[in-house]
Amino acid sequence: MKRELEKIISIMQGTYGSDFAAFDSSFLAKSIDKRLTATGLNTAEDYADHLSNNAEEANLFYRSVIISYSDFFRNPLTFSVLERIVLPSIVLKRKNTKRKEIRVWSCACAAGQEAYSMAMILEELKIGREEFTYRIFATDRSETQVNEARKGQYPAAALGNLTQKRVAQWFFKNIPSGRQRDEAYTIKPELQKNIDFSVFDLFNEQFSSPPASIFGDFDIVACANLMFYYKPEYQKLILEKTGCSLSNGGFFVAGEAEREILTRFNYHEVFPQSAIFQKMERG
Repeated sequence: MKRELEKIISIMQGTYGSDFAAFDSSFLAKSIDKRLTATGLNTAEDYADHLSNNAEEANLFYRSVIISYSDFFRNPLTFSVLERIVLPSIVLKRKNTKRKEIRVWSCACAAGQEAYSMAMILEELKIGREEFTYRIFATDRSETQVNEARKGQYPAAALGNLTQKRVAQWFFKNIPSGRQRDEAYTIKPELQKNIDFSVFDLFNEQFSSPPASIFGDFDIVACANLMFYYKPEYQKLILEKTGCSLSNGGFFVAGEAEREILTRFNYHEVFPQSAIFQKMERG
């Protein structure tokens, strides 16, 4: 499979300009297996030949690899700790400093659920308070995903992790029109006003953080369930870039399956099983 995998990577790079060399080999192999099933082909060699002459299939393969899955309040424990401990502590910290703005970077935002979940918590913390503002910078390498996030429209099934109160407070229920028959909901503008969505590649060597953020200095960087798709050297690049963008004492939010990656790069989990980390200071 290694030879066929290298051939497919070469085809995607040489013919279509898509660099897949950064991705973990086992992840790419699983993605190819899924496309073999979808196309009815038997071997990776057959798929490589098919790919070299089929731009439509190359586009489908590309989208299957880079488009990530997300959900509102995806890891309940992580978001519970953020809501009850981490964000209130940051609010308190901002109360006693000159900078009143809380800054969050959702750096693989997919269709926006993570960024909107953070915004819901922050808006609810703001009730009756005047001591802070916030800005969320939500980025993804996929322009398609960023456009979906900006649109903020989701099927009813995507709201399963939300309380009825949050659905009523932060969403409009869409009026069915034309062929649209399934229930769908759209984020209210007041939840979007402090979120900046943009296309950003974490491997871009020109910028250390989203250009819209100007100087980084994030209280929270959320990068959950992304790094395990990449080879170790690219995991290191992601953590170096995001680590440089964290404010002093800032928090890094990872996925549950990424603990070993974070500890390998000198991060410690601040609350057990929360997948919320801080960089350890070297003595």
